[in-house]
Amino acid sequence: MDTRTAVPAKPIDQIDRESLGGTISVSDLVEQIWGFIRRQYLVFVIVTACSIGLGLVYLLTTPARYTAHAMMQIDSSKLRVLQPQQVSFSDTPLDTTQVETQVEVLKSEGLGLSVVKEMRLTEDPEFAGNGARLWGSGNSAQDAESRQSQALDALLRQRSISRVGRTYVLDIAFSSLRPNRAAEIANGIAEAYIVDQLESKYQATRRASKWLQDRITELREQVSAVDRAVLDYKEKNKIFDIAVAPAAGGASASARSLEEQQLAEISSQLSTARAASTEAKARLDRIQEVLKMEIPDASVVDSLRSEIVIRLRNQYLDLAAREGLLSQRYGSDHQAAINVRAQMDQIRQSITDELRRIAESTKSDYEIATAREQSIKNKLADMVSDARITNRERIGLRELESNAQAIHTIYDSFLQRYMEAIQQQSFPITESRIISAATAPKQKSSPRASVVLGVATVLGIALSLAVAGLREALDPVFRSRRQVHETLQVKCLAVVPLLDAPPRSRLLARWRRNAMQDAAVMPAGADAMLGRVVLDPSSLFAASLRSIKVAVEVSTAGQRSRVVGLISTLPDEGKSTIASNFVELIAHVGKKVILVDGDLRNPTLSRAMAPDAASGLLEVLAGEVGLHDAVRTARGPAFLPTVLGSRDAHGRELLGSEALKMLIEQLRETYEYIIIDLPPLGPVAEVRGTAGMIDSYVQVIEWGRSRKNTVRQQLLGAPEIYERLLGVVLNKVDLKEFSRHETLDAVGGQNGYY
Repeated sequence: MDTRTAVPAKPIDQIDRESLGGTISVSDLVEQIWGFIRRQYLVFVIVTACSIGLGLVYLLTTPARYTAHAMMQIDSSKLRVLQPQQVSFSDTPLDTTQVETQVEVLKSEGLGLSVVKEMRLTEDPEFAGNGARLWGSGNSAQDAESRQSQALDALLRQRSISRVGRTYVLDIAFSSLRPNRAAEIANGIAEAYIVDQLESKYQATRRASKWLQDRITELREQVSAVDRAVLDYKEKNKIFDIAVAPAAGGASASARSLEEQQLAEISSQLSTARAASTEAKARLDRIQEVLKMEIPDASVVDSLRSEIVIRLRNQYLDLAAREGLLSQRYGSDHQAAINVRAQMDQIRQSITDELRRIAESTKSDYEIATAREQSIKNKLADMVSDARITNRERIGLRELESNAQAIHTIYDSFLQRYMEAIQQQSFPITESRIISAATAPKQKSSPRASVVLGVATVLGIALSLAVAGLREALDPVFRSRRQVHETLQVKCLAVVPLLDAPPRSRLLARWRRNAMQDAAVMPAGADAMLGRVVLDPSSLFAASLRSIKVAVEVSTAGQRSRVVGLISTLPDEGKSTIASNFVELIAHVGKKVILVDGDLRNPTLSRAMAPDAASGLLEVLAGEVGLHDAVRTARGPAFLPTVLGSRDAHGRELLGSEALKMLIEQLRETYEYIIIDLPPLGPVAEVRGTAGMIDSYVQVIEWGRSRKNTVRQQLLGAPEIYERLLGVVLNKVDLKEFSRHETLDAVGGQNGYY
């Protein structure tokens, strides 16, 4: 007996993803996308065609509409009620929020209702429906309201208001079945907006004027009350104010208190008296100095401002000049000179007397000025004392006057604003103007064939993508090798194509040579499929089986004999056909091989290849017959059938028995390949008992029928088999459909190679 080493598959959580193509390259991604399109191209074509067809139906059934545009500018210079006149209008530019607010005003139902009434849209069938003419003859208020509501809804649906970029220009668009009507209504909306602005401004100004008028009446009463309070306080405290004329260039007259006026006058008088006293004292001192002189000089005489002294001095000077001449001519002792000197003495005495008189007069003036100054000082002191008392009383007066002044200011401000509001009621000025009136359009705006068909195409493609993606996501069966890799984490050993009607075969004649009487048990076509690999060795079917053979040889390299079990998840997946053809392929290359029909429930191979067999696997395991007697070797691969009989109920329990294990070891001594056709995993759980006897398993999955979740769950439920699972064979593959999921390069099906 040779030493055999089973090569189990990696667990599902440790499988090498690189060998399974876990890394997706760009080319693989493009290939998958292209495969997705190939698989679902009918969905794309049908759904997109239906969408475009609906678009064409829409174009043919929808009446043409024409859109007219009216352009309106919202001025940045806004006239506002109660805005001071000194504020420049250019200082209050519109912002985005205000412009958007005007857009919403244009979209409002109130403005739309005014357009409906102004343009009598309730009588237009386009807006009120065909029943407008019938309703027009009725007097029902409910019918009128219904027509108005219907016309308003139609108007709001067909109008569009938008802002042109970030400017202050608004685009008023309206669509109608008639070009002229579209232009009329677009202009009507613009005019209605302007009228609404005028009306809202008038109403706002009128409400403001009414409020200002009421407020002014209240303020007028308050002004009268505070003025009376000021007068009463003045009378009570004997406070009097005197109006003072404005100075040169002054703005207006001012009011001063009586005490302040008197203090100012007394202060002025005191200054005058003090100046007079000082002047008199200075004159007195000067005269006393002059008296000490014999003859005052000219400057002193001039300062005295006395004509008598001036005249006497002039006479004295004349006599002095005469005396000098006489003394020079006749001598100083001459009688004439002596007489002149006597006259000079008299004049000198007269000057002295006059100076004394002036000194006495000046002294008297000085005393009078001093007395007057003292009197004024005393009076000023008394008035200052009285003013201090009055100033304390003026504190309360100033509070009353300040309150009165504030109320007067408010009253004047409200009165001024009231006058402005009254004037603004008659100003036909709005914040907007029409810069471009709507004209009748020459081309229709909707429906646009290019837009409708473009949207229909895009929607059709999007919908077809969704439908195709949903079909792909909800497809529960295996359709590609990649799905096998991703779902089961094992290799796909081969892609076996779906066989066409087989040619007439003579191969199975040697299997059924001893059973001619039971030739009707299986159809001749089915028998031919069991040996198809020999009939057409160059086919893709044969190449796929050779791939399985290579995988088995690689996985069991170094072993003298190889035990391979073929399993499936459910019946009728083609497991038996693969098993029989696989055995034919191995035998054809000269290897010693035996096929064991281990499907104890449904021995399809036994019915097809040995319908007349009297003994088989069950009898060998029971020890009733020898192995040599049960094996069929008539000019072909050895075959150990299963004959259903009295052991049907308990035969399946022999799958995991020690007898089967010993039988397999006995077969290893004779054959290089032992191929066992096992029951499906789903119905027969006893298949798990063969895990210790079989080197590797090959699972057959029917393409397009076997469900991914079912196969995965069955394998996860049989970990003993999963660990020894060599790979999966996709059977009954429709190559044309398969090419839409995966290219046929790797399976040799491209360009008709096979």
